This record gives sequence, C-alpha cells and structure tokens, in this order.
Amino acid sequence: MDQASIKRLQLVQNAAARLLTRHKKRDHITPILASLHWLPIRFRIDFKLLLFVFKALNGLAPAYISELLHRYTPARALRSADQLLLIVPKTRLKTRGHRAFAAAGPRLWNTLPLHVRSAQTLGVFKSTLKTHFFSLAC
Repeated sequence: MDQASIKRLQLVQNAAARLLTRHKKRDHITPILASLHWLPIRFRIDFKLLLFVFKALNGLAPAYISELLHRYTPARALRSADQLLLIVPKTRLKTRGHRAFAAAGPRLWNTLPLHVRSAQTLGVFKSTLKTHFFSLAC
C-alpha cells in the first residue's frame, strides 16, 4: 500500500474515532485510539499480514499461502536456529517484489520479538502481537 493510501485511511480512522468519542478535531488522536483499543493504520496493516504468516506457519492457511514461506534452518549449529526465523527471499523491484507477501511477511516476522513469534495459539498470538504494537505506537 502506498503512502497516500495509508494517509487517507488514517484520516478516515481518526475522524471515526473522534466521532465515536465526541472529541474535538484539535485533540491529540493517539490517546483516543488507545482508549478505543484501535491500532494505528500502519500497525493494523502489519497486524493483518502477520496473522496470515502465523496461520500459514501453523497449518491454518491454504496451502498456496503456506508454500510461500520457508523456515530458516542453518547448515550448522547456530544460536539463530531456535529463533523461529523465516528466510527472506531476495527481490529485484522495490515497488512490487519488496511488497509481495513472500518477501514482506518473512521480513516483518523476523522483526518480532521471540515471545510473540513463539505463541502457541492464534488467540495468544493476536493478543501478544497487539500488545507489542501498542507498546511501539505509544
């Protein structure tokens, strides 16, 4: 998604939050979004993408999505072997290849802390991921 689209979505989200809470246009939006438990748009996009990655890794997604992700397994014993990392494929194009699920999903997944990546169930993953994003947003 390009920056202009994200900006438009942010404006819509901010307007909806102000309408629901009856705050003025000049009031700061971050506490309003936090009180509604809404993630900012850029984190919401990452949240949805990471949900697909989690589902694909745990057999909850269709096979054609799961086939796009590959676990990182080093050839020898390394500390990174138990970090639940994914292989990030090389891409040629920043506009298309860089944003494709097969590249963007593993890149985002590898930036998550281990306690989020190692969640056992979908419910626990959603909860820890949202908490992680709220800690980054505020």
